[in-house]
Amino acid sequence: MKLWYQSMSRQTAWTSYHDVLKKILDSVKDPETEIEVHGITKIGGVASQYRYLEYLETGEVMENLQTAMARGFDGFLIGNICDPGLQECREITNIPVLGLCETSLHLACMMGANFSLVMINEKFTPRILQNVARYRLEKRLVSVKRMNVDRTQDLDSGFTDETARKAHVARFMDAAHQTLDEGAEVVIPAGGGVMTLLAHSGIYTAGRGAPILNAITAIVKMGEMAVKLDRIMGGNFTSKRITYAPPGPDQIDEIRKYYGNIYPTVKGKGG
Repeated sequence: MKLWYQSMSRQTAWTSYHDVLKKILDSVKDPETEIEVHGITKIGGVASQYRYLEYLETGEVMENLQTAMARGFDGFLIGNICDPGLQECREITNIPVLGLCETSLHLACMMGANFSLVMINEKFTPRILQNVARYRLEKRLVSVKRMNVDRTQDLDSGFTDETARKAHVARFMDAAHQTLDEGAEVVIPAGGGVMTLLAHSGIYTAGRGAPILNAITAIVKMGEMAVKLDRIMGGNFTSKRITYAPPGPDQIDEIRKYYGNIYPTVKGKGG
């Protein structure tokens, strides 16, 4: 099984993060699973909490999905809490595509009666809350707090500097404990960088019996499950009715005249 893990960070700007991320992913995967980690290389990759910048970066995510398909990958994992391009990617391909946010939220509902979110900074908050609403899980969300790390790249220091790591973890735990005071049963770190820091530190509980759902590890296991189910279901894991349906053979030839050779899973009338 081959999984493509798509980070939204630029490796040259987040060198330590990418190194640790790869080690963590390799440590939780099944022995027969291969994982390739890819970041943003064309434009951006340092501040996806800003919507315009996320928009600019999402094009590369969709291009990479088509590269993954051509190279025979079995699943595509979008490792960003905003789930950039998730719906579009599912429309492009037949292989399972999972997003960090959607996976976190639905899995949290299996782990507890409700969940909380600890944001990295204020700018992320409305974007992620819109995802919660899109996935129709608002009633299960009981608390939202934040760490106040305005420059997300500052988290990278936690992978090389012990003092910085402890400070970042302390900020997270303080916010997590506030959500427990408000009744949270499962705590979700709302960002790949802080998830990686926590996994690197071996922290998976907020105390008082409340687990921390670390989605960078969870999305690997859910990705492996999705690929196995896809095989059992004869390649029908992702619904192609309405929401994730691509254009049909009756439209694709005309569409390609204006958009290029897109939707590789769709054959034209000529075959």
